[in-house]
Amino acid sequence: MIEQQQTLWSFMTEQSDKLLAQTLQHLGLTFVSLLLAIAVGLPLGILIARRRKLAGSVLGIAGILQTIPSIALLGFMIPLLGIGAKPAIVALLIYALLPIIRNTYTGIVGIDRHIIEAANALGMSRTQVLLQVELPLALPVILAGIRTATVINVGVATLASFIAAGGLGEFIFGGISLNNSNMILAGAIPAALLAVILDLLLSGVQKLDFRKLRKIRFLFPLLILLVGGFYMIPATSDTSLRAGFTPEFMGRMDGDLGLKSVYGLKIHTTVISDAVMYKAAYEKELDVISGYSTDGRLKAFGLTILKDDKGIFPPYYAAPIVRQASLEKFPGLEAVLNLLAGKINDSVMTDLNYRTDYLKQTPERVAKDFLISKGLYKSPRNGHAGTIRIGSKIFGEQYILAEMYNMLIKGNTDYEVATKTGLGGTKICFDALRNDQIDFYPEYTGTGLLVLLQPDPKLVKEITRDKDRTYGYVKRAFQKKYQIQWLKPIGFNNSYALMMRAKQSKVLNVTTITELRNYIDNN
Repeated sequence: MIEQQQTLWSFMTEQSDKLLAQTLQHLGLTFVSLLLAIAVGLPLGILIARRRKLAGSVLGIAGILQTIPSIALLGFMIPLLGIGAKPAIVALLIYALLPIIRNTYTGIVGIDRHIIEAANALGMSRTQVLLQVELPLALPVILAGIRTATVINVGVATLASFIAAGGLGEFIFGGISLNNSNMILAGAIPAALLAVILDLLLSGVQKLDFRKLRKIRFLFPLLILLVGGFYMIPATSDTSLRAGFTPEFMGRMDGDLGLKSVYGLKIHTTVISDAVMYKAAYEKELDVISGYSTDGRLKAFGLTILKDDKGIFPPYYAAPIVRQASLEKFPGLEAVLNLLAGKINDSVMTDLNYRTDYLKQTPERVAKDFLISKGLYKSPRNGHAGTIRIGSKIFGEQYILAEMYNMLIKGNTDYEVATKTGLGGTKICFDALRNDQIDFYPEYTGTGLLVLLQPDPKLVKEITRDKDRTYGYVKRAFQKKYQIQWLKPIGFNNSYALMMRAKQSKVLNVTTITELRNYIDNN
């Protein structure tokens, strides 16, 4: 409630240190990748201007690379370069190539041939013609390409936070996960201002007289390297261990906020996507990560859960939450959804997650195999009695549950099903439910309590001692406040957890969060 009432200015003032660090990181990513793109793109542009038969192929390849969705391109980089700055810089370099290559080529071939002939007649070598005639005349066009590449890089660099490369995307995607407009704007406004300011600066450079500009041309690479070096400043850390937390975990009391306030945990933290976080821990790029207690990647990557000895993670028993209006609109829906009640315990859910997260089996296959094993699968009736909309958050377990409910509804009713999976964080899913964009989605009691209801901390501490009491409280509160029903729990408890590599945990003798804090404090 306090978060909603906070003004944007007060939020940005409160987070000023972090905002400055992320702005410097953003500048560093932009300028390092831009410098490399110029180093690659400028020679390529000159080459295809000399050998024009290559122009179509080179520009075509650069164009195809730029059409690859930016988040997919970052994903392709991870197996090759891991996480962090390297894959982000390479991806940004690729996005910056096309405008630089194209404008270099266009600027050179657009020069009047009579000027080139006059230069040759004066006895200039090809190198002299290039450096003293072609490049100076083409420079305004080349700078226009660099301006375009700079603006592109500033925008795409916001996605770098998904692979732990930092930048203003940490605020933006954290805000999206938590539905916090202040957090989104705290990242989006500086990013937009950076793009506008850099574009204006380069526009000014573009208008300068080349003869004056030539005298200081060697300062530009140095300046770009200097600004690019800002990326390394925020990377310094006072702790020997590195943590990677998801954007949503960073803003929750049953997450980073609770770790700081209850445990006093101070660890160098990088915001990272859940999709790459576990592998980063396995490959020793991170030491501590946030995760889920039933995640199959625990088993796959040899991770162990640190005991929450002060109890900041409440029970997270999963259950479908459904709009009361949807239950009335679709008779029989509640009975069908409750077919899963009590059917999946922690070990079973971990195994199902392992199949999707590590063995790369599809959620549809995993869901169908499970339902068949429990005698719950029925062939679809292909009815047309109405469409039920199923939502899910953006991680594997939710996809599996959504598919199970999809098959149960189709096999036991005449309703059609539309799935809206991957809706992002908790509040995005919940807002979609409240705004009648979906009819139900799987939720967790602890999340419902701490993120959506946010009762008094004393009450939270009292009721979270017992999973049944937690479930009873959220069930009554949701019905009264939102007209949303919590159906019967599915059976497993998927709580937030801190994890380390099992071997590292044993070597450091760290098995609890308190022991982790003590280790960091003493080292």
